[in-house]
Amino acid sequence: MKTDALTRKKAQLDALRPLPSALVDNLDRWFKVELTFTSNALEGNTLTRRETALVVEKGLTVGGKALVEHLEATNHSAALDWVETQLSRSPATLRERDILQLHDIILRGIDTPNAGHYRSVSVRISGSTVILPNPRKVPDLMVEMVDWLRTCDSLHPVELAAEAHYRLVTIHPFTDGNGRSARLLMNMILLMSGYPPAIIRQRDRLAYISALEQAQLGGSKADYLKLIAKAVDRSLNIYLKAASGEQAEAEPNQPLLKIGQLAKQAGESNSTLRHWTQQGLLVVAEVTPSGYQLYAAEMVDRIKAIHRLKSQRLSLQEIKQHLGDPD
Repeated sequence: MKTDALTRKKAQLDALRPLPSALVDNLDRWFKVELTFTSNALEGNTLTRRETALVVEKGLTVGGKALVEHLEATNHSAALDWVETQLSRSPATLRERDILQLHDIILRGIDTPNAGHYRSVSVRISGSTVILPNPRKVPDLMVEMVDWLRTCDSLHPVELAAEAHYRLVTIHPFTDGNGRSARLLMNMILLMSGYPPAIIRQRDRLAYISALEQAQLGGSKADYLKLIAKAVDRSLNIYLKAASGEQAEAEPNQPLLKIGQLAKQAGESNSTLRHWTQQGLLVVAEVTPSGYQLYAAEMVDRIKAIHRLKSQRLSLQEIKQHLGDPD
């Protein structure tokens, strides 16, 4: 992982500290909504960014959305609140109970019997050939992971955070909520180290899944580490722009696409894209107040992947399984 540029940008940010309290509060609110929206969207939650903000900031419910989707939003927000209370600590002080606490908050009211408890059953990642550890090995693997956290001070903080995320999601210690727990652990380590949190964007979902799987199957971690480094770099840019008075946008150069625009870029019909969306093959990034579904530019590559798999005579359900799910 190339960390020199990240270190320089953090030094620039440190030189501007302390930031005005009003600016810090604004950034904290923005990141809380964005982290909650993106982390849950990666797992299939259909709340839009605006709806997530209403649930997290206003405590409102959104008509037509399931109770579990509201709980996923409020629980993730509560987990971030808990993370904020831990930031005076160092990553080396993290223990199993801290990871279990994060998981307990994430699944509270959703799967209460399993919240904060290691799995006792075998699990698989849908659409992946990765073999996950036997449940009997999970407690020992978690002890090893925490011991590793205690003794890896030589790693750059961003590399440490990325590796902790990778190790936790590869152990897959829980029946559900592994991805969300791993991303929260990663961001807790980043925040403890003075870095802003990493946002894994919805449009990066395929790259994120593929990079993790590549490493888990014995390949290089380079793509995965590069993806995390880019995520941290984007967050540093947001802080630096905000601190200098510029209008900071998370994704300024990649506007969302209406279905017609997506169809034109991908060489596909609107009706086919609507059908694939209904089947869960395409992910809606946002819904406008007037009801237009908007897609991330990443969906162009996803459509190409669907075409490639269809040429292998796979069914839509088989294609969906092949594209995989990170949690």
